[in-house]
Amino acid sequence: MTMEISAARRETVAFGTGEDVNLSGVSWAAVLAGAAGAAALSYALVILGFGLGLSSVSPWAAAGASATTIGVATILWLTLTQIAASSLGGYIAGRLRVKWPTVHTDEVYFRDTAHGFLSWAVASLLVAAFLANAIAGVIGGGAKIAATTAGTAAAAAGVVATKAAGELDAQGYFVDSLLRAPPAAATDASLPAPASTDAQVRDEVGRIFATSIATGDLSAADRAYLGQVVARRAGIDPVQGEQRVNDVYVQFKQSVENAKTNAKEAADTARKASAGIAIWLFISLLCGAFFASLSATIGGRHRDVFVHGPRTAHR
Repeated sequence: MTMEISAARRETVAFGTGEDVNLSGVSWAAVLAGAAGAAALSYALVILGFGLGLSSVSPWAAAGASATTIGVATILWLTLTQIAASSLGGYIAGRLRVKWPTVHTDEVYFRDTAHGFLSWAVASLLVAAFLANAIAGVIGGGAKIAATTAGTAAAAAGVVATKAAGELDAQGYFVDSLLRAPPAAATDASLPAPASTDAQVRDEVGRIFATSIATGDLSAADRAYLGQVVARRAGIDPVQGEQRVNDVYVQFKQSVENAKTNAKEAADTARKASAGIAIWLFISLLCGAFFASLSATIGGRHRDVFVHGPRTAHR
């Protein structure tokens, strides 16, 4: 009689018709516990990785890690963070879930996998909703430091940056080149009188250059006028003054084109870097989902073995 009852129970369990099949297959308490653990560890590892990254960056030439090294290290660290945090969360979710003694083995494995996946999903949402601002604040502070360092280096190197259409930070340098006089400056009363103040002369020349850059060329009238102004200010022949205008204008225009090209190259590099980071973030998230699901099955198996003893015969 006892053997018949045991056989009937095994048959009932094997086909999943026990009492547990009528209960919810999700232990939300275990899922939330795993998600909280995964989110906390993920946040801690991201902060640690950011600190290690800042320690490897240096504003000095030939010092610190290269941009390529930092990029590869960032990708690897993010992937490691996802794997470690998701594995922890999945294991906790699987280990803390309730036991289903009358559910078929395959169904138990599926539910454990689902618990791991759910813990990863909830943890990802928690990080996105509550921790993103904190992480962005830390990263933003580092970005400001990096931007300040880059700006200082660029200024020291004399890099020309575009402020508005046709206007450059280095405009004053080219104006100085136009108005620089030789040691023995001659004067010619036939030339037009200079503007009342040096500031007015520089502003006028700057506006002419800015307008010519915006329109694409320096007109003949502007070129002749600037040649006379330069000749008067520098004490040289008007022909020489106009030639100096042509030479400096070519340099000025080339610097603007170089600045535009550099800006486009920088934007394109940033676009490619952002696209690469987004793709690798997606891959790391997939790795996190996989390891969370796998760890949940391990955690569920450990719970059934270590807490309630070996699984029933059908398992």
